[in-house]
Amino acid sequence: MAAGAGALAPFPGVPSASLHEFPYPPQGRPRVSGGSPAGGVPPATDLVLGAAAGCLACVLTNPLEVVKTRLQLQGELQPPGTYPRPYRGVLRALGAVCRADGLRGLQKGLAASLLYQGLMNGVRFYCYSHAEDAGWTRYPGGTVAAGAIAGAVGAFVGSPAYLVKTHLQAQTLSSVAVGHQHNHESISAAFESIYRQHGVAGLWRGVTGAVPRVAVGSAAQLATFASAKDWVCEHQWFGEGSWAAVLAGGMVSGVAVAVTMTPFDVVSTRLYNQPVDADGTGLLSPQGKLYRGFLDCILQISSKEGLLGLYKGIGAVYLRLGPHTVLSLFFWDELRKMVQHQQPPGL
Repeated sequence: MAAGAGALAPFPGVPSASLHEFPYPPQGRPRVSGGSPAGGVPPATDLVLGAAAGCLACVLTNPLEVVKTRLQLQGELQPPGTYPRPYRGVLRALGAVCRADGLRGLQKGLAASLLYQGLMNGVRFYCYSHAEDAGWTRYPGGTVAAGAIAGAVGAFVGSPAYLVKTHLQAQTLSSVAVGHQHNHESISAAFESIYRQHGVAGLWRGVTGAVPRVAVGSAAQLATFASAKDWVCEHQWFGEGSWAAVLAGGMVSGVAVAVTMTPFDVVSTRLYNQPVDADGTGLLSPQGKLYRGFLDCILQISSKEGLLGLYKGIGAVYLRLGPHTVLSLFFWDELRKMVQHQQPPGL
């Protein structure tokens, strides 16, 4: 094993090849008495650490999430070239956000983003761990299927937080506003307003776009990350087991993930942010003023904005994927080391 590979592996002693399993626990991890992995961290603890790692990475990548949301809402249901474009590309969009909302604007919706990361990743880790213990991941395609299912369940649980995140990140000055402006004063006010108007079911409005988004993204990442990282190492661009190789693999894999996931991401953003009628409390069929549901959203975007409308914000989606993956992995590994150092000897 190359130098440093053991430090990179989420579980010490597991070869660096297991890195491709992130953001899920590595398969075939050896266990010691009591059901703990060989690294000495119980599975339940790893679920918590994984969720915390995703939250730490979210703090650093949230500005790209803000930009992505604005780009995906820009020119909603309008033919190309017929609307003003305050946001042009990722870098210029970052500048536009800063000018309109100040530097703090780059972290809009951060609290909701952190809540979503914690809920979604915690549930995703938990479900994938159960699938692994049941032996599903040992079958051909089992890893991808288990990852997609675990991601879908995590997306469903975290959907209310993603709904509020989208609302808050879209809010800005009227001169550069795109999409519907919900004008929530805070994350708590947003949850209260949605619940008061539409009940519990209203908090899950738009979930029909979120579930396939995360399921497709999780499956695509699991299917491509390992081979992309190996390809980078084979070309000797970076040392095997180095963080640079993981980041490069994540960026290469990110191309496939971005291409497959962005249309679902755009649909998810639109369904979450659209204005809703007073009786718009449908769970599986959101009663929005613009879209009747997932398929209707795809058809309307394709017919009015063209097929490229489904790829709005793909630059921000791609640039976020690699760094977010490797940062989550890095924080996960460091948190595990801290927990291991705190454990009494012999456990």
